[in-house]
Amino acid sequence: MKKTFMQVFAILTLVFSTASIADDNKVAIENFKSSPVAKPFFENSYGYAVFPTIGKGGFGVGAAHGKGTVYKAGTKVGKSKMTQLSIGFQVGGQAYSQIIFFQDKRAFEEFTSGNFEFSADASAVALTASVQAQAGSTGTSSSLGTDADSTKQNKAKYRKGMAVMTLAKGGLMYEAAIAGQKYSYKKL
Repeated sequence: MKKTFMQVFAILTLVFSTASIADDNKVAIENFKSSPVAKPFFENSYGYAVFPTIGKGGFGVGAAHGKGTVYKAGTKVGKSKMTQLSIGFQVGGQAYSQIIFFQDKRAFEEFTSGNFEFSADASAVALTASVQAQAGSTGTSSSLGTDADSTKQNKAKYRKGMAVMTLAKGGLMYEAAIAGQKYSYKKL
């Protein structure tokens, strides 16, 4: 038991230290733009928030954290932090990128009003990068490939004016947990 705890602690330390390193927003945005699922959102959204690296880990109780940048019409307008706490069966750690598209001014202002929170039933569309992987705000998101058949069958949609997408970066985590994500915003 002690050995297992130490292994999980090492994974969590690695994941959260990775999450604290300032990643390049440009690389994360280009990775999302390379997906035919996300591309139309860049062309038609009012704005978006990108989190280049979110570190997530857990062993019974879990947490995730990441720092991001908020854009309006392609221009940086603020900074954001995401924090998530979860409880339930979970073990492991992972890192992923996340982007939140704002359909209109109302959704953008709701997110940038100060403290915004996604409920535990919110989900993210997990886009496939170079490997088949899934990540989501609830751990139960659908996975979309980048081939034409997949994008026709499963289209990402706005929900209450926002669309959330993730790209797995690394790690392995199993979870059947309840979690919500909380975001803070600071104008530049």
